[in-house]
Amino acid sequence: MIGNFDAIATIGVKNLDAAGKFYEEKLGFKVADEPQEPETRTYQSGHSRLLIYKSQFAGTNKATAATWMVDDVEKLARDLAAKGVAFEHYDMPDVTRKGDVHYGGKIKVAWIKDPDGNILSVASRAA
Repeated sequence: MIGNFDAIATIGVKNLDAAGKFYEEKLGFKVADEPQEPETRTYQSGHSRLLIYKSQFAGTNKATAATWMVDDVEKLARDLAAKGVAFEHYDMPDVTRKGDVHYGGKIKVAWIKDPDGNILSVASRAA
């Protein structure tokens, strides 16, 4: 059924140009090599896609909208911070934080927000 198909992350934004600048310049996404629909921008993300689209409901989700599993979350957090990306810090039971990276169980994770307040995370497995 659906589990046999690739998923596409979809994130609503208020200003497509401002969001595009953040996703491209700060996060390093490249526009996908496919026709772009009006009021949307599709990015290649590994073997999947990320779609940002203009929405009046942008940034209203209070939970993580998308997570990318990466090889080294600490290094990526340092690289993003060097580009001026601000990190979110959360107090959670059984979770510690070193700098911008949270450690809980077997997961290391860092959270950021895009210009509209959409919560994004990067994570990796703890050694």
